[in-house]
Amino acid sequence: MELPKFILGDNTKFPTAIYVIHTEFPRFIINLETDEVEWLEDFDTQDEEELLSETETAVQEASAFYDSEVSTYDD
Repeated sequence: MELPKFILGDNTKFPTAIYVIHTEFPRFIINLETDEVEWLEDFDTQDEEELLSETETAVQEASAFYDSEVSTYDD
């Protein structure tokens, strides 16, 4: 199955939280309400520098994805 790079998620137990799931490496879920990131990968300390740069870009892309998706509902 081919998954999109980002998926929106929500949960009735956390009614104000909006989640963006990043399905490509490094896989993570970000809570846009708190900016908390939950990693779905295990990392070595050797990967830390690359991970930090990729993470910053991926989080910015996740936020842009959310903004784009929400704007389609406003139209």
